[in-house]
Amino acid sequence: MKFDRLIQNLLPHDENFYKLFEQASNNIVQAVAVLKELAITQEASGRDKLIMQIKELEHHGDSITHQIFSELNATFVTPFDREDIHELASALDDILDHMDGTASRASLYKLTEFPESVIRLIDVLQLSIGELDRGVGMLRDINKKNELQRVFQKVNDYENVADDVFDNAVAELFDKEKDAIRIIKIKEILVGLETATDKCEDAANVLEGIYIKNA
Repeated sequence: MKFDRLIQNLLPHDENFYKLFEQASNNIVQAVAVLKELAITQEASGRDKLIMQIKELEHHGDSITHQIFSELNATFVTPFDREDIHELASALDDILDHMDGTASRASLYKLTEFPESVIRLIDVLQLSIGELDRGVGMLRDINKKNELQRVFQKVNDYENVADDVFDNAVAELFDKEKDAIRIIKIKEILVGLETATDKCEDAANVLEGIYIKNA
């Protein structure tokens, strides 16, 4: 197995994967910034525009994912294992899908304001995505052991924080909100955001697997 890895490392391989993963990661960074803006904006026209921006970023993310898969099918020697390339692309795509789904539900449910807990959860998600973006950027230099380990640890920590924020937010929602329909709407928004942080951890786990195999 080690000999196969050595041969793979010596052979020329397609550098486009690094570029495509960096594009996918940067696209997610942009999307969570727009999502944060959506949560705090007060203008209806502004909300519609921001939801459309997230949808466009989601479509762009899909395009990048398809490019990665096409590159995978057309490339003989890849910089790391094919299954890891596929899993990482899918994990990054999942993060964006859940953010887009959250924004779409906000539009469908005609939500005009969000409780502070939603904004707190988006803040945690944004921090997690920022770390993940750093980790993806280090794929080109997988030997940055200490930096990569900090990324994995921070994403894991943020996922735990998100769990706590989610649990407290749901408890507060049931305790203080009297409108049953609004409870359902806000809870679904919280679930979408918390799931997005779970997907960040999934992507970080794939990155960690790549590091372990290639370090």
